[in-house]
Amino acid sequence: MTADAEDVEPEPSSEPVAGLADDSERLRRGIQEELERTLLGGRRRFDRFQAAEEAGVPLERATRLWVAMGFAQGDDPSAVMYTRGDVEALRTIGRLVDDGVITPDMEVSVTRALGQSMSRLAEWQVGLITNFVGTRVGEAIAEATDGAPLDVAAVRAEVSEMAKGLLPTIEALQSYTWRRHLAANADRALFGPGEQVALQRLVVGFADIVGYTSLTRQLEVEELDSLIERFESTAMDVIAEGHGWVVKTVGDEVMFAVKDPSDAARIALELHERVLADELLPGIRIGLAAGEVLVRFGDAFGSVVNIAARLTSVAKPDTIVMDSSLADALADMPDFKIKSMRPVRVRGLDRLHPYLLRRPTIK
Repeated sequence: MTADAEDVEPEPSSEPVAGLADDSERLRRGIQEELERTLLGGRRRFDRFQAAEEAGVPLERATRLWVAMGFAQGDDPSAVMYTRGDVEALRTIGRLVDDGVITPDMEVSVTRALGQSMSRLAEWQVGLITNFVGTRVGEAIAEATDGAPLDVAAVRAEVSEMAKGLLPTIEALQSYTWRRHLAANADRALFGPGEQVALQRLVVGFADIVGYTSLTRQLEVEELDSLIERFESTAMDVIAEGHGWVVKTVGDEVMFAVKDPSDAARIALELHERVLADELLPGIRIGLAAGEVLVRFGDAFGSVVNIAARLTSVAKPDTIVMDSSLADALADMPDFKIKSMRPVRVRGLDRLHPYLLRRPTIK
């Protein structure tokens, strides 16, 4: 996005400034300003009243949408926080409602779902950008430490050009992945025509790492990061290969869904075996439940989800447990061995009858 002529700010002075500490701080501030301007497509130029008026959206509605996207409103109503891109986003949401793509009562929910998804995506993408530009910044500071003056303006301009070159690459990859997931979701037919929410008969599963809480106290940050990455990578590979999909990940836990009960059982068994075979991963426990699930903006809700989560919490390490509905669906399939377990009491449910899932014994 190109900044408007009136958005253009004066170029910073190219003369080096004495004092490395002051220069380093000035450089960091300058890089932050350049990155923000590059990402937002221009400088902040509207307060909340002006942005709403420019977009032709009532202030109350604009505020609801802004907060739903996950952005703080700020205490000062006259603070200049918004760009032309923010104004256009408000107009776009309005057009989606006007065109009947979403209903007025779904407007905030759709915006919130989009904001939450993009927030998580941005968290790791900013790491790519900072790693990319961090090397050059470090070199510049090191050169200044050796006696050369730190040319703040030159380094700031160089980093800005690096970021401008990297962002289209990230954006293109993001767009490709998004379109691929759109196709995959359409193929699974999670939503009926024109529906943002729907009841679907699914198997919901949770898989979590055994002893994760104690591991967080024992491992260094890098080791913990590597463990989580290894576990999530293994889980996502197995789930995708088994015709399921990941609903979300929360800490040490992966939540997934599958349409076919036999596919769900095979995913659980394969994931269980791959984790046990990996010496770098601790144990795993998996809980599965089948039934009608409310699918809402890519997430899943309902008693089936609660049952699967509770089953996971009561499962012993390195076991797979499931509810009676899934056990009944798999009962006549020779690929699975099912064993009834003693009913248990869990929070929020009177009595839960779990079943143990294993592969059949080879004689």
